[in-house]
Amino acid sequence: MRSPPTLAQGNLPFARLWHAFLTARVMVALALVLLVLTGSAVNQLASPLLLLASGLYFIATLSLRAFGRRTPPPPQPGLHWLSTIGVDLVLIAVLQALQSGSSVNFTPLFGLPLLLASVLGTLTLALGTAACATLLLLGWAVGAGGTDNAPMYLQAALTGTGYFVVAYLTHLLAARLISEQETAQRSQMDARTQRAVSALVMQHVADGVLVLDTEGQVRLANPAALLLLRPHAEGGVPFALGHHGAWAPLLALARETFALQVPQTVDVNILHDGVAPMALRVRSWPTHTRAAALSADEEPLCVMFLHDLREMEARLRTEKLAAMGRMSAAVAHEIRNPLAAISQANELLAEDLSDPGHQRLTSMVRQNAERLVRITEEVLDIARVQHRPQHAEPVMVALDEAVRQIWIDWQAHDPARRQGQLKLEAGSVQVEFDPEHLRRVLVNLLDNALRYMGPHANSLCVSTRTTPSGRAGLQIWSDGAPLDQSVERHLFEPFFSSESRSSGLGLYICRELCQRHGAAISYQRTSRSLSRGEVPGNAFTVLFRGSNLSASTPSLFDTIGH
Repeated sequence: MRSPPTLAQGNLPFARLWHAFLTARVMVALALVLLVLTGSAVNQLASPLLLLASGLYFIATLSLRAFGRRTPPPPQPGLHWLSTIGVDLVLIAVLQALQSGSSVNFTPLFGLPLLLASVLGTLTLALGTAACATLLLLGWAVGAGGTDNAPMYLQAALTGTGYFVVAYLTHLLAARLISEQETAQRSQMDARTQRAVSALVMQHVADGVLVLDTEGQVRLANPAALLLLRPHAEGGVPFALGHHGAWAPLLALARETFALQVPQTVDVNILHDGVAPMALRVRSWPTHTRAAALSADEEPLCVMFLHDLREMEARLRTEKLAAMGRMSAAVAHEIRNPLAAISQANELLAEDLSDPGHQRLTSMVRQNAERLVRITEEVLDIARVQHRPQHAEPVMVALDEAVRQIWIDWQAHDPARRQGQLKLEAGSVQVEFDPEHLRRVLVNLLDNALRYMGPHANSLCVSTRTTPSGRAGLQIWSDGAPLDQSVERHLFEPFFSSESRSSGLGLYICRELCQRHGAAISYQRTSRSLSRGEVPGNAFTVLFRGSNLSASTPSLFDTIGH
């Protein structure tokens, strides 16, 4: 038989029960003292030994209650029960022996140690206590009537049998109550865990979640749902879907779900005044179905999942672009070999031609072949950027030193035309960026500026600086004409170019490389103070993520370029 748990096992109610038993023993001892004193006053219980035994018992019980252990003793039989069960049995035996000749019977007091052993101890302890009480009863029967007093023997046997039955049944009842309590505690713990997990999921799930009753009242809504239903849902739950006409499609879907008792999936448009329509895919489930009816104490509810179709479309576009990028990389790889053969054959053919017309044709072939080579290399670069490991070990580079070397190498290819100003003011700042990727970004931006800048020596300016907010930045400025608004909106998109001879991949590759390293690239139309006055121009700004800097994108590059 499994023993009841104690406070040492983490059971607070049984600690209270232990204290209740100790208090009951004190009350019984006090009652005995008062009974003996009253009997002495009327000359019925005048034995001094009886008064002494009652007084000692009262002192023992009061000391244990006041200074004894705060927790129940281990349930197994042992010496730790002597201060309670042992003292009670000895006291009752003494009291009964001292009053053997009178009509007073102290044997009902055996009930207290018997209950204590049955509730807080093991079955062995309970039955052992009952056996001790029965043996004491039989001993008193022998001492009082000898071997010829059959009624006393029968009375002792019946009382002892009752003790055994009470001990066994009380222990079974205590064990059953303990089992029910443990089950209830586990259920409460599971319920608390489930609520905590559900709340965590509701807070962080990407889809909006609504829980509605049959009246259209929203009982529960996660932050994503409140964001989708704003501005009227900013007050939080509970709120009624019927209060605003924009939510009418959701209310109609909830009513249909309750009526049909089957899950529903529909696409709805939420129309708020002065706001663009919001397309949502809504899935609703009833908490009860025709197959599983509700019990009498359950309330029918409807759970709705709101998914923003704009996010779904954005993911589809991303997947399409990724698939297109993979296909383009495969095509570019296949084009590269025959293109190299065409270029080589054209060079060999040009060596044998002397006619100016034929030489112009071979020159056109060479120029267009070189253009195709650049396009294929840029497409392959996109594939390399997209498949580079995201979590590679960060590389720190000295910004000014790296920009100076890239500028020198870029100018060396055409010193007469590639002129400009270089202003390095970032000092010893280091930025987290792959050196080869930084070279690619800066060369792309310089080539782009070279294509549109004016003829002056200061038409192009490359500058670095640490902004007032503590971020290191790089800016390439040129005095080119302003961009058309339609061009500016699609500036960093792939395969978009305002020039027919450009692939439209240069700025897209720059953005991808910057994002991979936590940097931000942006375009502004800004002016610079030059020797020829205040000159407007186009500026491409890169803000880097340092060792302790974030990668948020500002609207302007603080004060760089002004």
